[in-house]
Amino acid sequence: MINTRARIAGLAAAATVVALSLAACSGGADAGSTPASTSAATATDVASAGGMDALVAAAKKEGSLNIIATPGDWANYQEIFDGFTKKYGITINPSQDSASSQEEIDAAKKLKGQDTAPDTFDIGSSVALANTQYFAPYKPTGFNDIPAAQKEKDGLWKVGYYGVMSVGYDANKIKTAPKAFSDLLKPEFKGAVALNGNPTQAAAAAGAVAYADLQNGGTLDDLTPGIDWFTKLKAAGNWNAADGKPNTIASGETPVLLDWSFNQKGYATSDTIKSGGVNWKYVVLPGTAYVGYYNQAINKDAPHPAAARLWEEYLYSDAAQNAWLKGGAYPARVDAMEKAGTLDTKEFPGKLEKVAVMTDKQATDAGTLLNSKWANAVG
Repeated sequence: MINTRARIAGLAAAATVVALSLAACSGGADAGSTPASTSAATATDVASAGGMDALVAAAKKEGSLNIIATPGDWANYQEIFDGFTKKYGITINPSQDSASSQEEIDAAKKLKGQDTAPDTFDIGSSVALANTQYFAPYKPTGFNDIPAAQKEKDGLWKVGYYGVMSVGYDANKIKTAPKAFSDLLKPEFKGAVALNGNPTQAAAAAGAVAYADLQNGGTLDDLTPGIDWFTKLKAAGNWNAADGKPNTIASGETPVLLDWSFNQKGYATSDTIKSGGVNWKYVVLPGTAYVGYYNQAINKDAPHPAAARLWEEYLYSDAAQNAWLKGGAYPARVDAMEKAGTLDTKEFPGKLEKVAVMTDKQATDAGTLLNSKWANAVG
């Protein structure tokens, strides 16, 4: 099964205006964690933890790591889970995988002082910026490789990976891959182009409108050009009102879908979708790309502080960064890894010409605009 959660990020920051959610899996919690190590709980980098060997020893003594809202089938996380456990022998306890970014914070507050509290967060940018008081500063090895705009200077939060809006299509039906948004208005896309959800409710769909806006000369200050483009798409007879999901792809109901790159990669590698005779491919079109950042942070009250810090060390290693890349996401260290020759070039779709991410104000304004105009424009 493919997880198509719509995590709060970028345009999804306007949670009070555009109702957004994410989907995930569930698991148990460690009932007998080791008391927090003072050095691990205050360590701000691997050196202050006593070095890597000392951090590993402390994490192994704790024995567990509690994660939240991080499903294994999202951006290839399962490979990261398996790699971490195989390397360090530490049990990963997932929980509340249906939680939103804000619900991650709420869980940390509710479970503070308990062994079941989350140790780490995988969280959207808006919620991260509003809740830094719940994070412990930590700079993992490779922190300097992360672009300045993608991290808090002391390591309270840092981008781990990001999704890119893209165009997915069944190559058995669409013989020529689209090279520009204007291609989607052509007759060969008759009744084909769908979204993953409703833009007034789902981050992926709202992001697709922002993507159309940027691809058609608009700015993130006003998504009107994006909405107008979908009006043209409907007038051309190419709009598909079905809610694009794995089952609609497998059945052939939605042969073209605008969605995040990591969702597209999941569709392309799904045995269920392949068994339906679908040959799913996706492209990130030239020009400005619309991206959604996913940030890593450590709970300042983590019940397993050493394991939490070791987890971040692993997440920013070449192995985990390449695993995210394999899952269709762009890792934060992508440029440095490409320069160092450690990037998995077979999985790398290529550099983005220019990226755009919404501010909170832009996201709020976009949500208001979508709520007022989308139904009348597209329905």
